[in-house]
Amino acid sequence: MTQAHASHGDRSGFSRRAALTGLAAGAGTLAVGATAAGTAAAAAGPGSIASTAAPAPAPGAMRLFDDPGFNFAGLFALGAAGMRASEVGEVLTAVDAINAAGPSEQTFTDTFRGWGDRLAAPPAAGRHGREAPSQTRRFRALRAAQYYAQALFYVLGTERPGDEKELYLAGRRAWDTFTQLCSPAAVRAQVPYGGTHLPVWFFRPDGADPSEPRPTVILTNGSDGQNVDMWTYGVSAALDRGWNALAYDGPGQGQLLFVDEVPFTNRWERAVGPLIDWLDDRKDVDSARIALTGLSMGGNLVARAAAFEPRIAAVVCQPGCLSPWLGFPKELREVVTADKAKTNRVWNDEVVPELTPQLAFTVKKRFEIFSEEALREARAGRVLTDLWTPAQLAAGLDVTAVVPKIKAPTLVLDYDFEQFYPGQPKQMYDLLRSRREYVKLTEATGAQLHCSPMAPRQHCDVVFDWLADVLHR
Repeated sequence: MTQAHASHGDRSGFSRRAALTGLAAGAGTLAVGATAAGTAAAAAGPGSIASTAAPAPAPGAMRLFDDPGFNFAGLFALGAAGMRASEVGEVLTAVDAINAAGPSEQTFTDTFRGWGDRLAAPPAAGRHGREAPSQTRRFRALRAAQYYAQALFYVLGTERPGDEKELYLAGRRAWDTFTQLCSPAAVRAQVPYGGTHLPVWFFRPDGADPSEPRPTVILTNGSDGQNVDMWTYGVSAALDRGWNALAYDGPGQGQLLFVDEVPFTNRWERAVGPLIDWLDDRKDVDSARIALTGLSMGGNLVARAAAFEPRIAAVVCQPGCLSPWLGFPKELREVVTADKAKTNRVWNDEVVPELTPQLAFTVKKRFEIFSEEALREARAGRVLTDLWTPAQLAAGLDVTAVVPKIKAPTLVLDYDFEQFYPGQPKQMYDLLRSRREYVKLTEATGAQLHCSPMAPRQHCDVVFDWLADVLHR
């Protein structure tokens, strides 16, 4: 949801000495991403510090915070109102409170956590003492999940980074409450994966015949999104169209990351395969019409899965992402060499001592998903000491060589002012050899920026209209 947040544009970054070749120039995309392309880059030319910067927060974007990172997060929370996963008044009230207190990881986390706590609590009884209607409780829980997810992203930058698991579980309880109150209730299951299980939530349209096979979409999150983002970017739209939808936590996501401490894998087909096995056993699933979507870094994960899983009938990359590692600044990538000992020595002796608190948070957040050790260090308030190992996993997510093997029809989305993977969606499209389509969502319709945070409904219309056409019978 996934939601990958933009950089803190007013924070200068690593020092020149610590950064070796000027890591400060790439601090924006590390966080991950002040808008990485635009007129400033074009004017400055390649390789300059200005080439990694852009107007803040982004052309045409509503300014909730001066800081592009907080602004991007706020836009996601505000945009989710279109899918009933937030409330405009609640978000803007939170924004005002954060700005009044002084925007920081601490005030952002505390404020949105407070909103999550408020909505997760039982609503007041009615005039005659009756329990609030299920619809009220249902969408209060969904909004609580949204606000907990906002707090969760920044908690590692607060004075209580060890609260990360607790915050995740609070959001998870709210999400589970929401799914239980859906009509019909979502089917919850644990699908075997390696030595553990993938939690899944299977949604069916209201009033659907349980014996009628229907098209089904498997919704894949990114590097730091939560389940609530899958509602906003697919479950709701699928149900509106009479489709089934399956949301899940894969390795490096949700329960597997925050509770089980299982990092990402660069073999995502091993996660998707068991999900399809589980769906194949259901009478209400048309096995010939199972689609796979991937949001944010999920656009990389599902491309990998589609290259090796022939049962996928259609795939959508939102956006196309060939290499998440290239979303990290060039200067940081150059610290990582083939020599593990040298890499970690330079990292610990020359880079880490010069990190500002804000950039230390960013490093913790960006690498916790790739290493159990980095996750535990981050929760203890420390920057990872072994950069080399998680960097190998991040670099190993490159799917350039396997994209031409995809046989399923593929939709590749791109966005005006794509912050994290600029240029990669078109490169992925060019590599495809299957039926393919490339769509760029634009500033002209308010759908710019990574994952169109201000326009999730428009985003879903593009995706599901294409899927309906491809899977039509």
